[in-house]
Amino acid sequence: MQFTSGPFWQGARDMLPLVSGVLPFGLIAGANGVALGFSPEMIMGMTVLLYAGSAQLVAYQLIQENAAFVIVVLTVLIVNLRFAIYSATFASLLSPLPKRARFPLAYLLSDQAYGLCAVPDQQAKPAYERLTYFMGVAITMWAWWVLSVIAGVAVGAKIPPHWSLEFTIPLAFLAMLVSTITSRLLLVVALVAGVCAVLLKTLPYNLGFIAAVIAGVAAGWLLPAQLKKGSD
Repeated sequence: MQFTSGPFWQGARDMLPLVSGVLPFGLIAGANGVALGFSPEMIMGMTVLLYAGSAQLVAYQLIQENAAFVIVVLTVLIVNLRFAIYSATFASLLSPLPKRARFPLAYLLSDQAYGLCAVPDQQAKPAYERLTYFMGVAITMWAWWVLSVIAGVAVGAKIPPHWSLEFTIPLAFLAMLVSTITSRLLLVVALVAGVCAVLLKTLPYNLGFIAAVIAGVAAGWLLPAQLKKGSD
């Protein structure tokens, strides 16, 4: 494979319209970390290590509730399971590369990068163009995410503690949830997971959250099959 700058800069340009959704999310992640008493070094360390905004906010919430370390780690893994599915799309593209190149590129995978790179037009292009386009998309996304969290840390440090920014974490997830409900099936899955989360909230070690995620995944897997049987 060879590097060509054209697809790289095209990927960077295609990512720019999506930055408007990344910036406020990063600001929330940075400001909430400060509100919860984390040091800037800890916040940025978590930002770079996880590179997953939803998982980072979940970790904040669980740490705030004094959840056990193993529960925090397990929950973060469950939230990020979707990346195992995403990675299958890029397996054939990255497999010829040496490990020293595959690992950084896999680390840079994000929802936005997947959405831009998995479209049929990109899949039909030569491998080297797809790879350099992905690099342009992914590096741009990573840079904006880190910069937005840094801005959130700077803003959060100036916000009085009694403002209690912690409440913005569930609001951020609610906004994400509403934007993803595009069909009746997804609405039912969201309701199943939400009801389970409320009913199982009293489980120790915040296991109710994990149980709700599993219930939502099970509903999404079983309901289409049941609806198909009912229509036959």
